[in-house]
Amino acid sequence: MSVDMAELSKVTVTSRPAPGTTMGRALRAEWTKLRTSPGTLGLLLAVVAGTTGLSATVAAACSGGTCGADVALTGVQLGQAVVAILAVLAIGNEYSTGMFTVTLTAMPRRLPVLVGKAVVVAAVVAAAAVVAVAGSVVAGEILLPAYHATFRPAAGSVLYLVLIALLSLGLATAVRSPAAAIGTVLTMLYAVPIIVSVVTDPVWHDRFEKYSPVSAGLAVQATGPDPLIGPWQGLGVLALWTLAALLAGAILLKRRDA
Repeated sequence: MSVDMAELSKVTVTSRPAPGTTMGRALRAEWTKLRTSPGTLGLLLAVVAGTTGLSATVAAACSGGTCGADVALTGVQLGQAVVAILAVLAIGNEYSTGMFTVTLTAMPRRLPVLVGKAVVVAAVVAAAAVVAVAGSVVAGEILLPAYHATFRPAAGSVLYLVLIALLSLGLATAVRSPAAAIGTVLTMLYAVPIIVSVVTDPVWHDRFEKYSPVSAGLAVQATGPDPLIGPWQGLGVLALWTLAALLAGAILLKRRDA
């Protein structure tokens, strides 16, 4: 990850930070690294363009009334891959280039580093997700006669994308390899739902639908018949998966060498 080291040096020092300043310095350092990475802006624009574009395309194809109103937010299923990649690279590239050793030299306390990354990633993803979801809602209002925007699916979609980003950050922290982390996350996002869909046993199918992170999380978008799990309960399941990934990443980060 290419970073403006001169600017980063303004917010990092090689000695142990004074008490009470660690978190603020970690946030400034992580914000500097993320915004000076050449790929960040492109990925954030891709979140907006991909999410809105796919939603508009699907809505246009369904404008004759052949689909339900739920398709207005279909683009989130593409945007999730982009936010996952952004989150993985936020720490994965530091591992692959060796810069994480520099980070830990400047910030010996490791948990504030991870918390700082999580806060910064969540903030930038939330900003992009708000624009992307708003664009999808506008496209749905224009192109789908049956669609009328409501708060819960739209706000829930923004939260869903933020949670996917944080889940990806936790996994990347745990595995340390950008390629392995991206492969794991994309498998979770796209392969697992396909596998769940072909499970023939109704009991296990329902359990997987309720408790796998993607299918449970996307229940927040449902506006038709009641899903197997409530919208906010499903988002809560995803939040638990995210917390588990971040905790695993934090534990391994503290126990392993850089």
